[in-house]
Amino acid sequence: MTGDRLYICGLSVDWDEVAEDSYLRQIPAVAGISRMEFGSPVTFLTGENGTGKSTLLEAMAIAAGFNAEGGTRNYSFSTYDSHSELSSHLTLSRGIRRPEWGYFLRAESFYNVATAEEEYGRQIGGVPQHLHERSHGESFLHIAQNYFRGNGLYFLDEPEAALSPQRQLTLLLTIAGCAGEGAQFFIATQSPILTGLPGAEILSFDGGEIHRVSYEETDSYRITEMFINNRERLLKELLEENGKEG
Repeated sequence: MTGDRLYICGLSVDWDEVAEDSYLRQIPAVAGISRMEFGSPVTFLTGENGTGKSTLLEAMAIAAGFNAEGGTRNYSFSTYDSHSELSSHLTLSRGIRRPEWGYFLRAESFYNVATAEEEYGRQIGGVPQHLHERSHGESFLHIAQNYFRGNGLYFLDEPEAALSPQRQLTLLLTIAGCAGEGAQFFIATQSPILTGLPGAEILSFDGGEIHRVSYEETDSYRITEMFINNRERLLKELLEENGKEG
């Protein structure tokens, strides 16, 4: 699924409508966005904490019709208004196809989504999923395996937060399977496992400018490789340096 077969082909931001004192202008990678284009059914947003990847992902999800705290597009609850104004000034470029399903998964507000899931299940006479009775990781994986399917549009914000390396591999396989059946994913992550998905587009927010990178160029891969291959020497140097500073 490429080109005009994608649900979301690109986006643009109208900065004329953003206040001059908006904190969005203080995030270099975000402030540098005028137009962006996407060319893969799976797009990873990577970068150091605070570089704006989650801010952009959240704005895209809201602009696509999802609840700011997560869930399906049928979810309309709100427990805390924490999202930025970016979604109001962002326009998505949509393909000719329309997704049949979708989900916005946020690590930081998943507890609220799990609570809403219980309530919605009772209201419609369905079977509650009892997500609060599962571990955080089990709940995440349950959502992925039961809510993700082909021909859907998905936004995932740091899905690796609750998952072990083995479960991350399971999630990767789920994503690959759904993408192969017409789904599209946008995923903010620092996981060297998830970003290893073959054929995915990786956008780095590091350096104050959004740019495409290869898997081997991501910091998550390079730091993980360096740690695994030189663990003892690396830790010795870091601990010695920390001792001198202390």
